[in-house]
Amino acid sequence: MDRVWQMGIFSLTVLGGSVSQAGEEHSGGETTVFVTGREAFSRPLANISRHALRLHAVGDSFFNANWVIAPASTAGRDGLGPLFNARSCSACHLRDGRGRPPESGDVLQSMLLRLSHPGVGEQGQPLASPIYGGQLQNHSIPGVLPEGYARIRYRPSEGIYADESSYSLRFPTYGLSQLKYGKADPQLQIGPRVAQAVHGLGLLEAVPEADIVSREDPDDTDGDGISGRANRVWNRIEGAATLGRFGWKANQPDLRQQTEAAFHGDIGITTPNFPAENLTAHQSHCLGPLPDSPSPEANQKVIDRVVAYLQTLAPPARRHWDKPEVRAGEQHFRDLGCAKCHVEELRTGPAHQVAFPELANQVIRPYTDLLLHDLGDGLADNRPDFLANGREWRTPPLWGIGLQEAVNGHLFLLHDGRARGFAEAILWHHGEAESSSQGFRKLSGIQRAELIAFLRSL
Repeated sequence: MDRVWQMGIFSLTVLGGSVSQAGEEHSGGETTVFVTGREAFSRPLANISRHALRLHAVGDSFFNANWVIAPASTAGRDGLGPLFNARSCSACHLRDGRGRPPESGDVLQSMLLRLSHPGVGEQGQPLASPIYGGQLQNHSIPGVLPEGYARIRYRPSEGIYADESSYSLRFPTYGLSQLKYGKADPQLQIGPRVAQAVHGLGLLEAVPEADIVSREDPDDTDGDGISGRANRVWNRIEGAATLGRFGWKANQPDLRQQTEAAFHGDIGITTPNFPAENLTAHQSHCLGPLPDSPSPEANQKVIDRVVAYLQTLAPPARRHWDKPEVRAGEQHFRDLGCAKCHVEELRTGPAHQVAFPELANQVIRPYTDLLLHDLGDGLADNRPDFLANGREWRTPPLWGIGLQEAVNGHLFLLHDGRARGFAEAILWHHGEAESSSQGFRKLSGIQRAELIAFLRSL
């Protein structure tokens, strides 16, 4: 029989030998929404105020709207391109969820290729390609040629678990084809990125910086094999290097700069902090005069509303968290050391430090430490980004990952979607996560299924 102890406002329950805390299903504390299905990532905070809800609704409309070519009668939503990857935010973050690699022969839709050359810029940023800029843009307005197209090839890599059952991974290689503005430099660095889900970002932004950096251990002084460290990135608004929180390599400091950078790089929309068209000098010379458009094309009000929308998207609650197989899988997750990077619990700051009071003082369970970790050569893109080297990645949050199939219709995981499910994603982990990956290989088939059942509950 399960036993329950009451401890003030908390209760602890022993389920199958694993201790659970009451309220554990509330991934975002009081902000958590109990929704499953296609709209699981698209709901506002459960405790949202009327004022915040109005901002959220307006931001939602801008997030989902297609931008058009300037000049247009659609005032305030024109200025698309001339080069771009998508016409709207939601084109990549469909239903606020996660992107995927393309089917064979298709162009990139919710995935892009970052481009850079060896070296760093004045603020420590990657050096963009002098011909193709910071990312490959495979769409363009009429009369303008797109930059080119991505080429992705996979080769299989076979392996065997300790119980002698087999698995297969796929190793991707990336290239460029049909380039329209000249040959790419042989030293060009290519970093594939699928669009990440955007629910719960306001809560992650509200975690105090001191709490994040307190988990750093760059020299592994405790000898546990984990040496997480923070990225420090250029903050355009503050004019200084600050803590990086967002992006696959934690290369953006906050949701405002993340949003403006995405408008600028992905849609070709100028913003208050990215006022110049996203073109290299070489491309500007090739293209000549462009259609007149507002400056900036997305003004401060548009940016403010989209940022408010992102800050007030709720994380979904856990499901089946009290089932015996899920509890057993949670224990495997901890025993394998996964929780050392995918930290189970964080707390947001007080009201005066957060964007909306609804985000304040919440106990959240995002399963991330927001730090960089070396995951080995297999996952390396060999493309540094500020302090992050070519083998380092920010620990991605796991909350909501069990609903990804319901929202986006696929379970492609990792930064480039190479993993076709949870097991493959774990098996790709090396570097600091080598012992966890090897431990997973040694589990029995039942134990692996229990661990995956736990991940599906998040």
